Amino acid sequence: MIFGGYKASKLKPQLKMAVTRLQISGNKKTAIMKQQIREIAMMLADTPPKEEKARIKAEALIRDDNTVEAYELLQLNCELLSERIHLISHSRDCPPDLISSISTIIWASAVVDIPELIEIRKQFRYKYGKEFDADAMQNVGGVINERIAARLSVQPPSAYLVQTYLEKIADEHEVDWKPKVPLKAEDIANPMAAPSGYSIPVGGGSGLNPSSMDGGGGGLESSNASAPPMSPSFGIPEAPRSLASTNAPSSASTTSSKKQQSTYVPVLPTPSTPNAPSANGDEIIEEEDIFVPGTASKTPSSGGHNNRNDDDDHGGDSGEQARRRK
Repeated sequence: MIFGGYKASKLKPQLKMAVTRLQISGNKKTAIMKQQIREIAMMLADTPPKEEKARIKAEALIRDDNTVEAYELLQLNCELLSERIHLISHSRDCPPDLISSISTIIWASAVVDIPELIEIRKQFRYKYGKEFDADAMQNVGGVINERIAARLSVQPPSAYLVQTYLEKIADEHEVDWKPKVPLKAEDIANPMAAPSGYSIPVGGGSGLNPSSMDGGGGGLESSNASAPPMSPSFGIPEAPRSLASTNAPSSASTTSSKKQQSTYVPVLPTPSTPNAPSANGDEIIEEEDIFVPGTASKTPSSGGHNNRNDDDDHGGDSGEQARRRK
């Protein structure tokens, strides 16, 4: 090969760098797992306990725990290959006692995020050919380390293992917790079931639901028992009746129609006293008839008062004429 080929001077440094990288990655995951354990303990200590969310966190914790374990096993294989680099370089075929270690490193390079393992895989492919690389990737003959393959598997952990982790976390942090839904015999070996929401309280955001005020769980049973009362029903106005029915005498319909008219037709108040102030602020003055006495009229009148005045005038004239005659 012109641009590449197997070189022991490249393989050994990559093996040592892979050991360091695996150790650093394992330490980081271990620190993250400690934080995850504290979070799970707080979820179990809540009222009500967030059991379903804690189970999901525990499943992620188990996966990280398996990854750290696989990293430690890969470190052992890399250290072994680094110590036997001279045997690998001087042998044309792969030594029988190193087939499992080399095949495991090749298979793990496509599973874990360790860039040094990819370079190690290239060196072994240059050394033993593409067929050896393909057999290692397909695990032909079951040569891959079973423990590493199981820890790096994509299959979720069993429900029993998840519950065991939760119980251990509760004991270590002195949390009084027991699983609300116990595992059945047929579900122990199966993966954890999908969450149904029994650990989430009803109306937990506002805190106004009676179940959340009492501190009880928000499962399906409590949601039906603590349902808010229905709103009171309001009367719906009746539809207009026909002409014949409206003309028929009915006291009940007349009373209801009057009530509806009084509701929708406002009546303006009228002033009770005649001297009430007007809207413009001016006072209303009531007109009264005033009698003004005047002189007697010379024209004859049909009233009794005027006839008496006329008699007095005539009587005065006759007396004056009698005095003149004497």
